[in-house]
Amino acid sequence: MGRDDGGERVIRCVSFDADGTVLDFEGTMRASIAQSLSEIHAAVSGAAANALTVERLIAIRGEVVAELRGRVLAMEEIRLLAFERTLMEIGASDSALAAHLTDRYLQRRFQQVRLYPDAVPVLDALAAVGYRLGLATNGNSYPERCGLAGRFDFAVLAQDVGFSKTDARFYGAVIAAAGVPPGQIAHVGDSPVNDVQGAGAAGLRTVWLDRDRARDAAARADVRISSLAELPDVLAALSI
Repeated sequence: MGRDDGGERVIRCVSFDADGTVLDFEGTMRASIAQSLSEIHAAVSGAAANALTVERLIAIRGEVVAELRGRVLAMEEIRLLAFERTLMEIGASDSALAAHLTDRYLQRRFQQVRLYPDAVPVLDALAAVGYRLGLATNGNSYPERCGLAGRFDFAVLAQDVGFSKTDARFYGAVIAAAGVPPGQIAHVGDSPVNDVQGAGAAGLRTVWLDRDRARDAAARADVRISSLAELPDVLAALSI
């Protein structure tokens, strides 16, 4: 493993994006939303309710997020607003039902967490050789609720710090939590914008996780990988 002139590893800390990097949030979210849709169909009758689809529920949440651009809210609050918007759209506004749907969705979202199979082995391997590990996410994948309790030295959530990726202040919070200079942090994530551009602009080393190997290769990461299993060798190379 490479070392700097002071005898310390150049890369001393690795921060990980959560959703799409460590956790298969897309799969979990879609499964949970499908169950929410079934609950809506059971509670609300009529053509508008029957016409709802999983894709429309996902789109409504996206609309809510777009309208909130510039504001950072807890993911739980955004989900509640999305269900309220959904019920309003089908002519069945009901704050109590929206709250119930939110509670049930969140229960399933955390009960049905899907970790990528390469995540825990790599986290354990990196911890074993002394890397400081962090989670840095715009979402609400709390480590203790996602089967990752005790595996991170710190977690930075946008909803807690008030800034989201790619805001430099978000990565400032990551640097502060890591306790090392930005050049000694490697940030790993699947988003060319949020993770590569955002972290790179803040001075962190960047590792782009492109699991499907089909995305635009123009993302200017220090390293591009398709599996977290590649990380130990990649970090060693970055430390030379």
